[in-house]
Amino acid sequence: MIEIRNLSKSFIDKNGRVDALKNINLQIEKGDIYGIIGLSGAGKSTLIRCINRLEEPSAGSVLIDDKDIMKLNNEEILKIRRRIGMIFQSFNLLSRRDCSQNVAFPLEVSNYSKEEIKARVNELLGLVGLEDKRHSYPSQLSGGQKQRVAIARALAAKSDILLCDEATSALDPSTTKSILALLKEINKVFGITIILITHQMEVIKEICNKVAVISEGEIVEQGTTFELFSKPSHAVTKRFLSDKSLEGTLSYTPQNSGAELYKLTFLEESAHKPVISQMVKRMDIEVNIIAGHLSSVQGKSYGNLVIEVSGESKIVAEALEYLRENKVFVEVLADYERVE
Repeated sequence: MIEIRNLSKSFIDKNGRVDALKNINLQIEKGDIYGIIGLSGAGKSTLIRCINRLEEPSAGSVLIDDKDIMKLNNEEILKIRRRIGMIFQSFNLLSRRDCSQNVAFPLEVSNYSKEEIKARVNELLGLVGLEDKRHSYPSQLSGGQKQRVAIARALAAKSDILLCDEATSALDPSTTKSILALLKEINKVFGITIILITHQMEVIKEICNKVAVISEGEIVEQGTTFELFSKPSHAVTKRFLSDKSLEGTLSYTPQNSGAELYKLTFLEESAHKPVISQMVKRMDIEVNIIAGHLSSVQGKSYGNLVIEVSGESKIVAEALEYLRENKVFVEVLADYERVE
């Protein structure tokens, strides 16, 4: 398990003090694929580099299996870093080494025998599907192939934690999917904990079981991926998930004077039930559907609907309570523009 407690990082630039991270608290369980998402400059890369002390935090702790790595000496840090592989957006391969030599490099540094290195390199190139590219140089590889070599190299010393710093940002959508599928398979087969930072919500949706949203150096929301996609609470998260038909300022022409807008969120079972039609049949109200969609995250369904509701206030209140009883999350939409 990885536990981050009250982690902060500040530095000085030409404009003065910059607080890159502010009191970060996260708990990452063994075997998680944990996503950290944020805009450029939010502090994602700084945070992930603090986990293996490539960046030195200004305050706080990073515990790996209950051991605070902030208290380790240089020799102990080198040992724990062997457990932590890292892959980057720019691949960071050695241009004068072929694929097999790139994968072998961390094993050579760790003084493995030639026989052990050969066996491990063969195993890993097979794992990432590059057996036929073992003698190819980085300049001869596609972006996806380079990232596969980088993944193999990161796993070479039998790492049990893998840090991914925008690992798919330089890849096209099809290649991104293949790399994410590979990471998912590695996680499943070997139980490796993966921490993945990105600014792409589709990457989070595809692979992560948990996610934290970082903005201006602070964690503003965290939870399971399904929770964040289905019921985002912070404005930054909503911006990442923005659906122009549902979020932001809605301009519309009211069908009835005094009608109000509501956003409904249907989770799993309720997403497939005719809850709205049943509500209208039961109660003397009028409902106008403004926008909506049905989505799924890793096999779990959720739906969002924006509706206009009009009727006696008591009846409307009863109707909304009926929705809540049927496991529908109801949110009043105050941020819209009435066009009369």
